[in-house]
Amino acid sequence: MAQLQGTIRPEAGFDPASDAHALRKAMKGLGTDEKAIIEVLCRRSNAQRQQISVQYKSGYGRDLLKDLKSELGGKFEDVILGLMMPPYEFLAYQLHKAMAGAGTDEDVLFETLCTHSNAEIRAIRDTYQKMYGRSLEQAVRSESSDHFKRLLTAVLQANRDESGQVDQAKAANQAQALYKAGEKKMGTDEETFNVILVTQNPAQLQAVMAEYEKLSKKGLIKAIESETSGDYRQALLAIVKSSLNRTAYFAERLYDTMKGLGTRDNDLLRLIICRAEYDLANIKQEFLKLYGKTLEKAVSSETSGDYKKALIAIIEGN
Repeated sequence: MAQLQGTIRPEAGFDPASDAHALRKAMKGLGTDEKAIIEVLCRRSNAQRQQISVQYKSGYGRDLLKDLKSELGGKFEDVILGLMMPPYEFLAYQLHKAMAGAGTDEDVLFETLCTHSNAEIRAIRDTYQKMYGRSLEQAVRSESSDHFKRLLTAVLQANRDESGQVDQAKAANQAQALYKAGEKKMGTDEETFNVILVTQNPAQLQAVMAEYEKLSKKGLIKAIESETSGDYRQALLAIVKSSLNRTAYFAERLYDTMKGLGTRDNDLLRLIICRAEYDLANIKQEFLKLYGKTLEKAVSSETSGDYKKALIAIIEGN
């Protein structure tokens, strides 16, 4: 498996005082030098941005976030403020925003909760509780329903097997159970899908998928697509596809934010910011392989202005 690489790495020769000075200069007086803000904040790691924020307050007695909020606007502001949040705070904020007000952005729920490790889910849960004074499980249960709610509740227990071990006989039995619960049955036994897909490690799920193909011409992914529906289907697909190839899954999700009329900008910028330091370099390669064009080109054709420049700077990386 290819080594995971982000596009943003800690900047060599990092000088927080110099970066703080560049940001102050970019926002002082009339007008704003957006290019200078992009050059600094889109080309530093998150940990370095936190140091810049501290240095900015120490040097100028001003709050960097407040200054950025007052000087920037629109989607460009969303990107820069997203970059300034520590990673788990950003994820918790995105989950909260997805569930606030009328309606719920379910894409944020399943893309975030169904693709992270146990330790990451625990960190997201703890951060959410600290930021909003309410358990994430409670929030999710009140904003989702039926099988989708039960699946997300199970995922939030952060109790998935992470041993990486494969039991081939068990995989054959699990594939048989899934086949009987879906294709072989009138209606679908969602509980069986939940119990198997939520609890198994990625290597075991890959073995289950291979065994499933011996039973059905469809394969497990096609079976999920035909046997389930709505957000529940998307959540199951997130678990299975990210177990099979996580970077290809995120490439597909990025493409999905841009296909058809209009762009789902919040999902686009959220995915780029979230993956920037983790595996965005790999996602770029998968995107090119899957869609025959670079992620930079796709994003450029769907965005504009400083918002576009900021996203492209993150995708190109440092």
